[in-house]
Amino acid sequence: MAKLKKAIHEIHNLENLAERDLWLNRLHPLSKVFVTIWYLALVMSFDKMDITGLLLMSLYPVIIMILGDISIRQAFKRLAPVFLMIGLIGAANPVFDRRPCFLIGEMTVTAGMVSMTTLFLKTVFAAAASYILIASTTMEQVCYALRKLRMPRILVTVFLLIYRYLVLMLKEADRITQAYSLRAPKERGIGKRAWGSLAGQMLLRSMDRAQTVYDAMMLRGFCGEFFLSSEEYPASARQSICYGAFWGMALAVLRFVPVLEFAENLF
Repeated sequence: MAKLKKAIHEIHNLENLAERDLWLNRLHPLSKVFVTIWYLALVMSFDKMDITGLLLMSLYPVIIMILGDISIRQAFKRLAPVFLMIGLIGAANPVFDRRPCFLIGEMTVTAGMVSMTTLFLKTVFAAAASYILIASTTMEQVCYALRKLRMPRILVTVFLLIYRYLVLMLKEADRITQAYSLRAPKERGIGKRAWGSLAGQMLLRSMDRAQTVYDAMMLRGFCGEFFLSSEEYPASARQSICYGAFWGMALAVLRFVPVLEFAENLF
């Protein structure tokens, strides 16, 4: 029950972050979505043995988090379960790929260790970029940008509805677990024998709530798509275009230009 309340609280905190009146939040969502997609594509395109080049891509999340007043500590705390899962998945790489690559002192670094590190860094950077987008852009704005990018409207609508009513489903689950704990105060958690009936109640309650929501939407003239206005974004078009163009070119340079080799030649 405490975990459900904590999940609801975290969702509300992210929404509050996205609604702040800061320069990053005021940018047009299309520019932020474009930069995020471009960044993810470039990060995933690195070879599994290219750690040095991948490390340069950390500049984008670090700079934006600092300038956008986004707590790096809070971001890593919220994304810790994702990092742990990827770390467990990548832990098998050193076992299966034992080809020696180089030495650090007397320790031999294998190809599996390098690929494991690369996988972890890709996950960290991709999760950080996604977190920046969520912490500076509301879900309605993200869906607006996705429609501008010609994503099918049914996918955008389903995505928006799932996010919007996720909190309601968590609250309903919290009510069910609280009712169960009141009827079985001596038990820790929910007994296995009650899992099936409680899951069935959740399904029936979700279907009733979904039908009520759909009827209300139809009465308000819903026709399969949410219409969002671009007038809601106070930042000028020039600022948003400059943001997208700058980071688009900067990330391309970090990915395709050997910046480290140029730096070594200069110094």
